[in-house]
Amino acid sequence: MPTSADGGAGGAGGAGGIGGAGLAALYQERILEHYRRPRHKGALERATGVHTVKNPLCGDDVTVCIFEVAGIVKEAQFTGTGCSIMQATASMLMELVRGRTRDEIDGLARRFDAMLATGASDDTLGELGALAGVAGFPARHKCARLPWKALSGAMQQSGRD
Repeated sequence: MPTSADGGAGGAGGAGGIGGAGLAALYQERILEHYRRPRHKGALERATGVHTVKNPLCGDDVTVCIFEVAGIVKEAQFTGTGCSIMQATASMLMELVRGRTRDEIDGLARRFDAMLATGASDDTLGELGALAGVAGFPARHKCARLPWKALSGAMQQSGRD
């Protein structure tokens, strides 16, 4: 179940100050939906890259597996345990990166970091825009970035093979 801090994902200032409480509630519900029913969760048997990242302070742990062909991520899956922010990020991220190149994914990662810094939702991030409210909770930034770090490590491994 979500921790008490998980409710902060769409709390005060949760939608970057746009749309008010209704939009913040919608974003929070989208996060909880991905937490309760994650997409692309499970092992990927034909992975070309696999990487695990753990946060020893909170216990979050995520492994990202990708199947990459000619520089394009064809499939992406994750496994792991942790808070709703980390699980929702991983679920949304696996959907977003399918069919994208490394350069596109690197650009999305920069946009995600900017969103966490400013709290302004970014439509190019798809459902990950729902995490704009995490900007107001700096202690939760690591939770949201953990799947990105695992994805980066999986892409590095995939590039070596």
